[in-house]
Amino acid sequence: MSFVRHVKLRVPSGTARPGPAIGQALGPLGINMAEFCKQFNERSESMYEKGVPLRVLLSAFTDRSFKFDVRSPSTSHLILKCAGMEKGPAAPNLEAPSGYITPEAVYEIARIKQTDKMMTHLPLEGIARSIVGTAVSCGVQVREFEDIPNNAESDEDDD
Repeated sequence: MSFVRHVKLRVPSGTARPGPAIGQALGPLGINMAEFCKQFNERSESMYEKGVPLRVLLSAFTDRSFKFDVRSPSTSHLILKCAGMEKGPAAPNLEAPSGYITPEAVYEIARIKQTDKMMTHLPLEGIARSIVGTAVSCGVQVREFEDIPNNAESDEDDD
């Protein structure tokens, strides 16, 4: 049983099915797609809600066995979800951002990302700075809740 290669996949949590997307990656390696989907769904159901696209690093071996590591969702997916957006703009505009998130949301995303094996050694502040940079490229601006234009007006109306 020697190592063949690593395969990177993006699979929706809890809903993986043998199909063309997974088949094209695992078929040439001789890995049983149904077995992978079954194991992945069992492992990912308890981690995230169904349908969240998770990154998977699969290691294939010569005896057609495999092991895989489920990683956190992409940073851009988490940012857009916090901002309440389906997808980011085609061309991000710094003067007129498409959405807003708070520094607290950035901190929570950084905590999620820090659980990945390749990020455990990085300080939380460094991961948070990286998330802010990704947010800018997604057309999302990081602001305090009171500074968000729509929320400032709605808070004054409640009084």
